[in-house]
Amino acid sequence: MLLRFCIIFACRNQAASYKKYAATMNILIVDTMHSSIFEMFREKGWAYTYQPQYDREQIIQNLPGFDGLIIRSKTKVNESLLSATKDLKFIARAGAGLDLIDVDYVQKMGIELFHAGTGNRDAVAEHALGMLLGLFNNLIKSDREVRSGVWDREGNRGVELMNKTVGIIGYGNNGMATAKRLSSFGCEVLAYDKYRDNYSDEFATAASVGEIQECADIISFHVPLTEETRFWMNESFINRVKNPFYLMNVARGEIVDLESLVNAMKDQK
Repeated sequence: MLLRFCIIFACRNQAASYKKYAATMNILIVDTMHSSIFEMFREKGWAYTYQPQYDREQIIQNLPGFDGLIIRSKTKVNESLLSATKDLKFIARAGAGLDLIDVDYVQKMGIELFHAGTGNRDAVAEHALGMLLGLFNNLIKSDREVRSGVWDREGNRGVELMNKTVGIIGYGNNGMATAKRLSSFGCEVLAYDKYRDNYSDEFATAASVGEIQECADIISFHVPLTEETRFWMNESFINRVKNPFYLMNVARGEIVDLESLVNAMKDQK
C-alpha cells in the first residue's frame, strides 16, 4: 500500500508532466510489491514488467526503454545504474527512506523521484510505543520466564511512561506521529529538528540537542541516514547526556555507533 500511495501521489501531482506519455507509460518493478499496485496500473492503462528477482546487473541490462523504475530496499540507485538508460522519467520507492538513492544525481538527470514519506508514519509510531511499553514493563522477559515456569513478580515490576521526558531528534513525519502518542501517555516531549523553525506544537516543544541531553529520560531518533547523521549517537553524544537514558532508534541502524552503544550499556549509562 505504500507503493500505491507514492504512485497515486505521482499521478495527482505530476499529471501535467506525464500527460504527453501517460497512455504509453512502461514501468519496471524490481522488488516485491503488494498486488494492489498492479490493479492500479491496469486501471491507468500502463504497461509494467514485474521482475522482483532481478539482481543489479539484470536491472542495468533491462532498464533501457522503461519510463519508470519502482524499487523498495534491495536496489541502490546511483550513476552506474542510471547511466544505462536515457529513457527514465521517474523513480518511485515503496517506503520512506531515500538513503539508497543518489538524490542529487537523480535530480541532475531530470528524473522525478517519489517516495511514501507519510505512508508508514502511524505504523512506525505505534510500533515504537509498543516496543517502549514492552521494555518498560518487562513484557518479553516476563513472558519468556512464565513460559518456562518462572514467576518473578518483583523482578518484573514495570516503569511508568507518565511524566517521563522524551527527546525526539528529527521532527518530521515519524517524529511528529510518535510525539502525538507519547504526549497522550503524559510524557513531556522535547523535539529537535535542524531543518525546521517554530515547530513547537500541542505534542512537543522545540528544543536544542543540548537541552535534550540535559533533560531526557528517553532519546528517540527519527532522522534520515545521511553523512551528517551517520553514527550521530556515538560516545561523544552519550557522554553529554546528563542521566542514564533509554534509547529508541526509529531510523536507520547506522544512526547509532554500535560499539559506543554496547559500552554505554555495560557502563549502565
